[in-house]
Amino acid sequence: MSQGTDVSYMKELHSESPLSAMIELHSGVRITYMLQAVAELGIADQLAGGPLPVDELAKRTESNADALYRVLRALAGKGIFTEVSRRVFALTSLAEVLRSDHPNSLRDAFQMHGQKFMHDAYAEVGHTIRTGQPAFEYVNGTQLFEYVAQRPELQELFGKSMGKANRQIQLAAVETYDLTGVQTLVAVGGAQGHVLAEILARHPGMRGVYVDRPRMVPAAEHTLSAAGVLDAAELVGGDYLESVPPGGDVYLVSHVLHQLGDDDTITVLRNIRQVMAENSRVLVVNAVIPEGDVPHPTKILDSTMLVLGRSRDRTEAEFEEVLQKAGLRLVDTVGRALPSSVVVAAPL
Repeated sequence: MSQGTDVSYMKELHSESPLSAMIELHSGVRITYMLQAVAELGIADQLAGGPLPVDELAKRTESNADALYRVLRALAGKGIFTEVSRRVFALTSLAEVLRSDHPNSLRDAFQMHGQKFMHDAYAEVGHTIRTGQPAFEYVNGTQLFEYVAQRPELQELFGKSMGKANRQIQLAAVETYDLTGVQTLVAVGGAQGHVLAEILARHPGMRGVYVDRPRMVPAAEHTLSAAGVLDAAELVGGDYLESVPPGGDVYLVSHVLHQLGDDDTITVLRNIRQVMAENSRVLVVNAVIPEGDVPHPTKILDSTMLVLGRSRDRTEAEFEEVLQKAGLRLVDTVGRALPSSVVVAAPL
């Protein structure tokens, strides 16, 4: 390398250049696994009471002090933790989210996505690009949900990682739509019932109908009971790909359609259309991918789902297309600035 080329290269490294930006992106996978490790150790929980020396953190977490220091130093350089004095660390606003008791905790999510079987799937994204088939199935020989179901030691972590933050995202989206005056809300694919429970608690007098697979009903019953709204709800164990209960003023389909391909999505929407009144509404809570180069977290999430399974997120135009095929029209999309929006639909 000539001196001129060497100087040019160094200038690129010390500026906001494409080279520097790509190096930053290249470090992403390493940061992910550092976060997985400190989440597993519970470092943020240890710092909840205030700053601690790294030697004390290492003692509490049965870690090597030098190795822990070097990892925390690297994360502190990204604004995750802060070195308040030499070898003494404290939480930052980013690190707070790694606490187990944070309302939007991502500790379980970082632990889950750092597991080897997840890493191996992400590493085979090339297989997905070449074939269109999920890399997870290619690597692990089965679908993600089946893989977890066969391993009880993973089920709790998987449920937690998918749960708390996901519920907060769904509720934030639902809050953008005015449910005043709704007498009966049917939650199609209600999972463990958390979103329906929150809605019923906020709207006394509303009746809720829960429909999901029979094996999900006991968990939903527990959730609704704990929230004190079980008396306001009817629980239906069934397959929404076959039928949906009638009588809803609003049909809430929250984080369900992104798990389904177009054919099954149209089937669910048609089942709703067959039983809904002309003045009823369908609320699809889901990420809505913006067109063009607009940055949006769901663009990465959608490509992640491509690797892990047969799920997909959609643009507004793609939602409009599947709605029309089901006999529905798109009325509005609210909450566009949020990770998930509410796609409002009515009968054609």
